[in-house]
Amino acid sequence: MTVDIIYLLYRTSIIFIVLLMLARILGRKQLSQLTFFNYITGITIGSIAANMISESHKLYMDDFVGIVWWCVLTELTGYINLKSGKIRRIIDGQPTIIIKKGNIIKKALKSTRINLDDLSMLLREEGIFSIKNIDYAILEPDGKLSVLKKPEQEQPNKKDLNIQAPSFGYLPSEIISDGKIMRNNLKEYDLNEEWVMEQLKHNDIKSVKEVFYAELQEDGTLFIQK
Repeated sequence: MTVDIIYLLYRTSIIFIVLLMLARILGRKQLSQLTFFNYITGITIGSIAANMISESHKLYMDDFVGIVWWCVLTELTGYINLKSGKIRRIIDGQPTIIIKKGNIIKKALKSTRINLDDLSMLLREEGIFSIKNIDYAILEPDGKLSVLKKPEQEQPNKKDLNIQAPSFGYLPSEIISDGKIMRNNLKEYDLNEEWVMEQLKHNDIKSVKEVFYAELQEDGTLFIQK
């Protein structure tokens, strides 16, 4: 029993050292720019390493060669990516414009399989609560969202100019998504569907189905995109 434990510790120590060396060789991109390919690579290496530790009755040299060769292939792929833009786009993907000139591109959402709730979450992670303030939004290959605010939003803010900022009663919130009213959000702000229809009439819109996205603004107005 003691011999088995010592052998297990020996195998684990060897694997630990090997993984540490391979992590240094592969570089920081595996963490800093985690594309789908990097994600699969990390999972595979971890799976092989776990298999080497758990299956103590097997010779670990086969798995050892496998994990080293996998890392060699990863490095080779990284080198090819540096040399060929076409192959890089196939393996890592390419940026996709989600919002252009303040308008959500519906085809881009479908191609990237992102819904409006996901988009709102990604924007909030960037500290942006209203689509109205965005000029461009680009989905990067690693799943992050790069946002360019509208020029007027990039100017010095009220604090910089020592101007008293007004207080608003609402937090920008999704009211209509793909032709459907978000009733829970209306209830949160004590609003109803009659109020929504009144806002739509002011914008010459007869039906909720004509609206792709509508957002409640801080001042109580409705930002609408057909």
